[in-house]
Amino acid sequence: MKRTERLYSLIEILKDGELHRAEDLAERFGVSLRTMYRDMDMLAASGIPVEGERGRGYSARAAITLPPLNLTEEELDVLLVTLAAAGQSSDEALRTAAISLAEKIDAVLPEDHRAAPKAMNFAAYPFAESAYAFQHLTNLRGAIRAKQRIAIATVSGAAHDLRPLKLDYWGRVWSLTAWVEDLSDFGTFRVDQIETVRILPGLFVDEPGKTLADLDRRAS
Repeated sequence: MKRTERLYSLIEILKDGELHRAEDLAERFGVSLRTMYRDMDMLAASGIPVEGERGRGYSARAAITLPPLNLTEEELDVLLVTLAAAGQSSDEALRTAAISLAEKIDAVLPEDHRAAPKAMNFAAYPFAESAYAFQHLTNLRGAIRAKQRIAIATVSGAAHDLRPLKLDYWGRVWSLTAWVEDLSDFGTFRVDQIETVRILPGLFVDEPGKTLADLDRRAS
């Protein structure tokens, strides 16, 4: 099982709200305990509401992945940014329509509706984060395709030089997986927490230990 498939399977397990020991999960997926800890750290960094700690167990307040939809990546981008804009518009009709559409989307999300946010918050808050991330997606996708080095600065003040490798969408939250040059290790960043993206001169070539295949092998 590839790491991405394992992460999605973990979300399905955790969304029941029960406490799951890392040791049991590691045995279930046939990976090391260290790998399971890394998986939990990656889910948390990607915006999945994972709660718990090493040695105790993990659970998720609510799963936030969308069910399978017949949408292209670009169509999903348009949906997110349009809802964000409409949900915060001064036009009452647009706001009402955004709330109505948000309620329809909310109805098919695999979430515990007893703890779900109200429709207005659904339209204005989570999608606003996706809309903020949207400003960087074009540059990030282009850099991944071209194997272009980039420099990012996060809202927390951190700065890193990256080899961008992959974008993932976790249901309202985008994450970027990259090789972090200044840390000499892989890293995952929430795109809505990235403040600036700067294209660096020169392209990168795949090197042993720095590719997605290497990350998958490390996680197995």
